[in-house]
Amino acid sequence: MLTLYHAPQSRSSRIVWLLEELGADYDIAYMNIVRADGSGAADAGNPHPDKKVPALVHDGELVTESTAIMLYLTDLFPDAALAPQVGKAGRGAYLTWLAYYSGVMEPVLNHQFVGLDGHEGLARTFRSRKELDARILGTLEGAPYIMGEAFTAADLLFASLGHVVREMLPAGDTVDAYLARCADRPALAAARAKDSPPSA
Repeated sequence: MLTLYHAPQSRSSRIVWLLEELGADYDIAYMNIVRADGSGAADAGNPHPDKKVPALVHDGELVTESTAIMLYLTDLFPDAALAPQVGKAGRGAYLTWLAYYSGVMEPVLNHQFVGLDGHEGLARTFRSRKELDARILGTLEGAPYIMGEAFTAADLLFASLGHVVREMLPAGDTVDAYLARCADRPALAAARAKDSPPSA
C-alpha cells in the first residue's frame, strides 16, 4: 500500500503527478502545512519529521524529500519506464539530474529569492544562476526532454517547478516548448484533478 501525505498546490503535487504517470494504486492523505506566507499550520497526522510534504509511506516504510521519493517510486515501478534502472544505460545521468535538482538548482534559486545570489562563496559552491540556466538550456536545446528523447521522472522535477513559477527556469522559446510538452501529458491532468480533496 502506498500513501502520499500531500498538501494541495505544494511540492507534493509533483508526486501526485508521478504516481499517475506510474499507474500506481495509492491513497492520498491531505495535510495542512505551514505556507511561505505564514498561513497554515503543522498537521499532527503528518509522518514527515519536519511536518512538511511530500511524505510517502509504503508498507510502513517512510520516504521523504521529492528526489528520494521519485527515485524510490521509479525503482518500485520499473515497467513504467520513467527512469533507467540499475545497470541500464542512462542510469548515471538520471541520478545526476535528480541530485543536481536538489543539490544545486534548489539552493541557487533559493539564494536568488532571498537576495544572496551575489555571494561569491555560495556561487562557488552551488554555481550561479547564469551557469544553472546555461546548463538547462543547453540540455533542452539538444533534446526534447532532460534525459533525451524520452520523458522521465527528472522532467517531473524541472517541469513542475516551471509550471508553478515560470521564472525559475531559463527564459525563451526552448523552455516554453518544453513546459508545454510536459503539460500536455494526460497524467498531469489526472493529478491536477486530485490535487485538492474532493470536498474542497
